[in-house]
Amino acid sequence: MLTALCHWSSYMTKCSFDCLESDENTEAPGPTDIMTSKKARPTSVTEYINAAPKEAQKKLSQMRECIRAAAPGATESLKWSMPAFSYRRILVTFAAHKTHIGFYPTPSAVEAFADDLSKFVTARGSIQFPLDKPLPLALIRKITAFRVRESLEQDKKWKT
Repeated sequence: MLTALCHWSSYMTKCSFDCLESDENTEAPGPTDIMTSKKARPTSVTEYINAAPKEAQKKLSQMRECIRAAAPGATESLKWSMPAFSYRRILVTFAAHKTHIGFYPTPSAVEAFADDLSKFVTARGSIQFPLDKPLPLALIRKITAFRVRESLEQDKKWKT
């Protein structure tokens, strides 16, 4: 099940970039198209940002720097084909979409900042920041710092 979810997430991230790059064919590629794609999938956060549509690249870079500042020492990687920051567990991930930057800090963080997030589209563990509006960097920093504290507190419970 987890493998299927990872493949689906990779497929969706690839599709969101492909749909933004071309208006010709809006049909999603089939499974064989994904495996034989001439475009290499990003293998680092830098490659991910550089592969994103131009209109999203600046905001993705801003997100990256903001999260780095709020989570010093966090490991940066790609998880489910999205930029992610982790200590022992994933703190936050983010991704470019056609009309927004998705920020995924976990349901507990979205719930803890519900009042501050009232002007954004949210779901159980996700937040959408529109591409046509400035990123709320102070809020992103606070949410990331919350996730750092939450992660460190949860990890203490498992130390022997």
